[in-house]
Amino acid sequence: KFFNGFHYDAHPMAMVSAVVASMAAFYHDTTDIYDARHREIFAHRIIAKIPTIAAAAYKHSVGQPFVYPRNDLGYCANTLQMFFGVPCEKFEADPLAAEALDLLFILHADHEQNASTSTVRLAGSTGCNPYAAISAGVSALWGPAHGGANEEVLEMLEQIGSVSNIPSFLEKVKDKNSHVRLMGFGHRVYKNFDPRAKIIRAMCHRVLGKLGSVDNPLFELALRLEEIALRDEYFVARKLYPNVDFYSGIIYSALGIPRSMFTVMFAIART
Repeated sequence: KFFNGFHYDAHPMAMVSAVVASMAAFYHDTTDIYDARHREIFAHRIIAKIPTIAAAAYKHSVGQPFVYPRNDLGYCANTLQMFFGVPCEKFEADPLAAEALDLLFILHADHEQNASTSTVRLAGSTGCNPYAAISAGVSALWGPAHGGANEEVLEMLEQIGSVSNIPSFLEKVKDKNSHVRLMGFGHRVYKNFDPRAKIIRAMCHRVLGKLGSVDNPLFELALRLEEIALRDEYFVARKLYPNVDFYSGIIYSALGIPRSMFTVMFAIART
């Protein structure tokens, strides 16, 4: 009933933020932050329910019926079946898809003291309801300057179009007056090669080899862009190496998750 009050065109992150905040009213009796047992119950509930909320937001946005969670499935397989299952038949998640999603969740969770983490800690430091603090973090993550990097990587690759256009694109990146940015490279914490990128790159090969096409034009373009940029003294001198966002959007696309849901998947991992 709560989701039925949302417009179909509403951004999924708006739905997730609102529903998480509403849990403060639904679970009002176990949110004493000074009670260790209450904190444990809260942690179990929010981690368990955030994929269900995310999947419901997706289903609502595409006009499909909600799919309930199944206790016989693991965390990521269950997430996939709530996203892509339908009530009239049994859904079996591809084991590799579940493994890839699990890897993405783990790698996205490793994301230091950023804007959304700071938001949750700042709100939580006042002693507010913990669901409200998480909702605030989701809202901060929603901003394109924080959680939208993997979407921007795909948009950049589409803008480049072909391998032959990479040199001219990189020249524009070097020109400060062009305002063209190289998305998915560099990190505020990982000043050398992002160790997460090495792991996710190997998974990207596996996923596209089984679930997509190894000749996926965006993936091939990403590999060539990485290869050329890593040989360019301009980027090497500035230690601009691929980060986790460079490949994560390609994997999400191969799993069938639309770009409008990328930040929502990030929110699940951060939670």
